[in-house]
Amino acid sequence: MNDSKPPGDLAAEGDVNLSPLRRAWEREHVHGAARALLDRDAAAYLHQSLSTPCFDALAEAEGIWLTDVDGRRFMDFHGNNVHQIGYRHPRVIAAVKRQLDTLPFSPRRFTNQAAVDLAERLAALAPDPLGKVLLAPGGTLAIGMALKLARVVTGRHKTVSMWDAFHGASLDAISVGGEAVFRRAMGPLLPGAEHVPPCDPRACRFRCGGTCDASCADYVDYVLGKEEDVAAVVVETVRCTDVQIPPPSYYRRLREACNRHGALLILDEVPIALGRTGTMFAFERYGIVPDMVVLGKGLGGAVFPMAALIARRDFDVAGDRALGHYTHEKSSVGCAAALATLDVIADEGLLARAEHLGAHALARLREIASRHPLVGDVRGVGLLLGIELVHPDGSPARREAERVMYACLAQGLSFKIGQGNVITLSPPLVIAEDDLDRALDILEASIAEVEASPDG
Repeated sequence: MNDSKPPGDLAAEGDVNLSPLRRAWEREHVHGAARALLDRDAAAYLHQSLSTPCFDALAEAEGIWLTDVDGRRFMDFHGNNVHQIGYRHPRVIAAVKRQLDTLPFSPRRFTNQAAVDLAERLAALAPDPLGKVLLAPGGTLAIGMALKLARVVTGRHKTVSMWDAFHGASLDAISVGGEAVFRRAMGPLLPGAEHVPPCDPRACRFRCGGTCDASCADYVDYVLGKEEDVAAVVVETVRCTDVQIPPPSYYRRLREACNRHGALLILDEVPIALGRTGTMFAFERYGIVPDMVVLGKGLGGAVFPMAALIARRDFDVAGDRALGHYTHEKSSVGCAAALATLDVIADEGLLARAEHLGAHALARLREIASRHPLVGDVRGVGLLLGIELVHPDGSPARREAERVMYACLAQGLSFKIGQGNVITLSPPLVIAEDDLDRALDILEASIAEVEASPDG
């Protein structure tokens, strides 16, 4: 590993392990037990971008906090979006322990109480005509099941999806995904995976005269008309990596276009369902119902890898083939964790809490933007928040965003950067308002630090 500048498509991610700033942060902050464990990790694992080598080593997680092996604590506003209810929630831990004491594994051909309860619960939460469920150990696998089911239902194989989208890291998922860091130099991808520009409200100040008119949905309609044999349109309801929030008219027009051309609408809500946006499913904010929705990450309560595909009831037409067939698809332990997670979201009022705290945070971020020219835009929905950093000419301030990230890490705040210059904040929905304000104070202080030394 050297300190060379990462390739452009990696730099666009904004959170890479090939960065000179990453190495500088490690030299200053990572020593002792953490350094020793990191060195062993780097020696044992195949290296890959965005993953190994890592930059710190954890010993504990609880609530909103991560603690490394040297005792430093971080508020986790990233968490790979598994931590809607925080880490080590006592109700989830108790449910998992009870299940471990009785049925730690459920082989295929058998079902179990927790698996049936979870499928029924998810079907009841989803609006009609959604109502049939398949489970998988991860969101990428659930996306794969949705793609296969779309082929069965429609008799077609093509897809239309968005550039810059992320649907997982497997070969089928990167085929419908649109991030170069995952697609680059991977050879032939899934045939028939067509791509169109995403609904990006940022671009509307140039494309649509300053106000998003959702005309990009009309382009999807155009492509569906030209291709004619598209099985499905696959979209992230809200793009999580850099918090792109389409206007309501976009999904109304997209739904109408799919209906008109016989294509299915598959919504990927793996990182944002289960309350992140202030509703159980993000699509509820748009007044439409997809043909399938995929969720995951937080479903396992930050304990167990769990994902689900929820499809229309009339799509139960593939009984003669395997759409998933995963060893842990009806995991008794994972389903127990998921049921406890859904209980916590309901009993602790986390949907309303995400809405309230998100509005509070967005108001504070707008105040921060008014004081700091480096901040070009702030946006959010529920407790998914984005702060876009730009240069005076409006170009992405990527190096500055990375510097802000490491300055925040030094003060105990962890988050992700998307598209190279968008600070993405996704704290646990259980966060206390005081801790949320403290995190925003750290963020503003770090932005001010970077603005005061632009050549640092």
